[in-house]
Amino acid sequence: MDYEIGLAATFVALLAGLITGRKMGSAARDQQREEAEKEAVRILKEAEIKAETLRKEKELQARERFLQMKQEHESEANKRTQALVQNENRIKQKEQSLNQKMEQVARKEHELDGSRDNMKRQQEQMEQKKEQLEKQREELENSRQKTVAALEKISGLSVQDARAQLMEQMVNEAKSKAAGQLKEILDEAKAHAQKEAKKIVIETIQRTATEHSVENAISVFPIKNDEIKGQIIGREGRNIRTFEAATGVEIQVDDTPEAIVLSCFDPLRREIARVALHRLVSDGRIHPARIEEVVNKTRKQIEEEIAEIGERTCIDLGIHGLPSEMVRLVGKMRYRSSYGQNLLQHSREVANLCATMASELGLNPKLAKRAGLLHDIGKVPDDNPEVPHAILGMQIAERCKEHPVVCNAIGAHHDEIEMTDPISVIVQVCDAISGSRPGARREMVEGYVKRLKELEQLASGYNGVEKAYAIQAGRELRVIVESEKVGDEAADLMAVDISTRIQNEMQYPGQIKVTVIREKRAVSFAK
Repeated sequence: MDYEIGLAATFVALLAGLITGRKMGSAARDQQREEAEKEAVRILKEAEIKAETLRKEKELQARERFLQMKQEHESEANKRTQALVQNENRIKQKEQSLNQKMEQVARKEHELDGSRDNMKRQQEQMEQKKEQLEKQREELENSRQKTVAALEKISGLSVQDARAQLMEQMVNEAKSKAAGQLKEILDEAKAHAQKEAKKIVIETIQRTATEHSVENAISVFPIKNDEIKGQIIGREGRNIRTFEAATGVEIQVDDTPEAIVLSCFDPLRREIARVALHRLVSDGRIHPARIEEVVNKTRKQIEEEIAEIGERTCIDLGIHGLPSEMVRLVGKMRYRSSYGQNLLQHSREVANLCATMASELGLNPKLAKRAGLLHDIGKVPDDNPEVPHAILGMQIAERCKEHPVVCNAIGAHHDEIEMTDPISVIVQVCDAISGSRPGARREMVEGYVKRLKELEQLASGYNGVEKAYAIQAGRELRVIVESEKVGDEAADLMAVDISTRIQNEMQYPGQIKVTVIREKRAVSFAK
């Protein structure tokens, strides 16, 4: 009984708990529902606000786009309007020009009608004059026949006999004039016999093309920046003193930007200094011990290059069998100069001239070329300064057992000794040609340029001269005159006057041809 009562109580308790729990769960669910509804209302309000904001932004963008398209449309419309206005103006201008041309055509037609009438009148007048001339010609022919008949009657000769006598007289006069001109030509040929003798010399010069070279006593060494000058000078100037003592070249470091001057009268020492300084600057290590090392290496390299230059020169000229001492002296000519003319270039030029001239004269061209190359070999050594270079060169050639003709040509090309072979004369002549040609030496080229300028200035001083040019190395002067100011006869007189003034006022070799050019040009354009 008690057990059943307890079980019933338990069941009641469970039922009561279940009912209580259900009531509590429904209350919680109601509260969650209310909170969800509030959250949904809040989200809706926020969505409405965002949608309103987005709508306003889209409206603003649409309005801006509309304004922009409106402006573009207006600008395009303005451009089209301007183009239409320009086209209208162009059409109006063309209409005006067409009207003007039509007026001109009408005016020309009127003028042509008047000119046709004038031409008809002139033609009638010409026909009348022609008739008058025919009458006069007939009268003159009749009078001429009467005159001829009267002359034949007086002289007793017919027309054919008189013509034969006149022709015979003219032939005799022509023969006498021809004989006089022939005598003048022969006299002129005798007076200018030396020109014929110089024909071979002129042909030799024309066949030999050489360069113009001038040697100076200084060389300019370029540098990248002025900081290198301090490295070259060194602390308290020890680097520059060591370099000058090792090379014998003076270094001038001044305010000249990016440049150093190497000064020395000896081109060989100057070249050694230039190459050594280039190596030092490229290496960057500049101190006394390094300077002496680089200078010694450079000196050896230049000595090797000298021998190579001598061998290459002999090969180029086709000269074989020279002793090594002579080959070295020939290469050393590259670093010697005379009056600004490079000695090696001068010797090569003389060698080619000698070969050409010897061939023309039927002599040995190889022996002449050899003598021409070696004729100034005595200028290369630094010893024996009291001995003339011709004698010193001859002594060197004799010591090297050169051909006697070559030795005599070397020693006699300045008349120090007597010439014993025609090749010696050729060497002397070719040496003078190479040294005296325009542009070969510094003094000669300055005088040559000055003479050409004086020629042009002399001709330009005449009234009516437009331009004046000295051509053909100063052997011809061309003067261009204005056709409106100078006539044909005045041009002839001007040519004679200019040539007379040149002959009296200037000094020049040979002769100068003066050509006065008068030209009239008529230019027209077909449209």
